[in-house]
Amino acid sequence: MSETTATGGRGRGARERILAAAARLFATRGINATGMEQVAEEAPVSKRTLYAHFRTKDDLVMAHLRGLASSGATLEGVLTRDDLPARERILGLFDLSAPPAGTPVRGCPFIDAAAEFPDPDSAVHSYAREQKLRMVELVMALVTELGCDHPAALAEQLVTLADGAAGRAMVLGDADYGRHARAAAETLLAHALPART
Repeated sequence: MSETTATGGRGRGARERILAAAARLFATRGINATGMEQVAEEAPVSKRTLYAHFRTKDDLVMAHLRGLASSGATLEGVLTRDDLPARERILGLFDLSAPPAGTPVRGCPFIDAAAEFPDPDSAVHSYAREQKLRMVELVMALVTELGCDHPAALAEQLVTLADGAAGRAMVLGDADYGRHARAAAETLLAHALPART
């Protein structure tokens, strides 16, 4: 008998199943529209097991967002890839990729979370803000590496384009929408690079 069966679902895999279920439900229904009971049912785990791992829904949401940030599966993930040159990492922000069949095109999960937790002092909103500020820092380091003029302003322009493209892709249901923002980003980069003599 496996540990999961013997303990009624509270084996080592319970936390991972809960987080995977929460990710699916949050992406398709939204965070506020998803109840803890629905997460337990989707996982599947007992409510007792769910609350043993996550005392509150806010705890679950924070764990979900931290997991996304560390997974490299968000827009920002491409910025830390060592296998791509700096310019390609920046332009990778605009590859929104098609989601698996049957799932909606989603925007940035951190912006989504901040919108669902509008109080700027809430833990969720604060964490989302940290991630968006980190995105600017990562882009600024990359444009500095490229030798671009005015790296701080350029980084803000590029992340604004990326976030806007992700939002429009979600609203329009068009995973290829990033191509428009990528073209604008290429123009910005070309104009910011020092003139070669």
